[in-house]
Amino acid sequence: RCKEFVKSMRAQLQIDAERRAAGLPAIGQGSLHMVFSGNPGTGKTTVARIIAGMFASLGVLRRGQFVEVDRSMLVAGYAGQTAMKTKEVCEGALGGILFVDEAYSLVSGERDSFGREAIDTILKMMEDHRDDLVVIFAGYKKEMGTLMQSNSGLASRFPTWLDFEDYTSKELMKICQNMIGEAQMKFTAEAMELLLMAFEKMEASAREQLENGGADDPAARPSNGRAVRNLIEQIQRKQAMRLSEQTRPKTMDDLTTIVEADVMPCVRPHF
Repeated sequence: RCKEFVKSMRAQLQIDAERRAAGLPAIGQGSLHMVFSGNPGTGKTTVARIIAGMFASLGVLRRGQFVEVDRSMLVAGYAGQTAMKTKEVCEGALGGILFVDEAYSLVSGERDSFGREAIDTILKMMEDHRDDLVVIFAGYKKEMGTLMQSNSGLASRFPTWLDFEDYTSKELMKICQNMIGEAQMKFTAEAMELLLMAFEKMEASAREQLENGGADDPAARPSNGRAVRNLIEQIQRKQAMRLSEQTRPKTMDDLTTIVEADVMPCVRPHF
């Protein structure tokens, strides 16, 4: 869905540019502010960076820089300081995209006046620089919904809401292969089969936990790119340990192949 969204947005912006060049009014470029919801490691930041580059290349944004912030970079400890701090951050993002990660943390309760001050400042900057600033709020789906309801002016200013689903087992396997391929390495068939089985078991375990009403820790799920990256690093360390104990000269195949013995210690806890 994310790829389709980016593709359709590019098409609309390109057609609008051609319409303007032909003396016609643009028909698709309304507010470009967005909400990205989903668990950690599902590609929200990556897609936001791609969109920043796309907007710059199409002339939608004059600079196209990508400024990523969280609550700690917007909220100050004393009354009045938050507005100045947030405004300074927004000014640095002019001409590009301001990406607020874990945006829901800006409001931690009804009495969180500092967080609300940050949001009000962002909204004002969005209004004052409507053609020179795109804001993306990102975070968990449920928490982002709560944030949008906490301020009557938020939902109307963020017309695009994009959900980032957790990766499936096969998608995780593809990510693994791409990461290993970038390092000019490869899996044996047995190692690939073991990894896929592990992903399927982890996915089933997380689903069962949710169905049984258990506590959910989205950041710890295997179904995100960050967890896969960590797993690949563990597997590479196991391969390095195995090769360091090898007495015979190492061949190119030795150096570039991940075998089942490298994978098993890293996925055993999930079996």
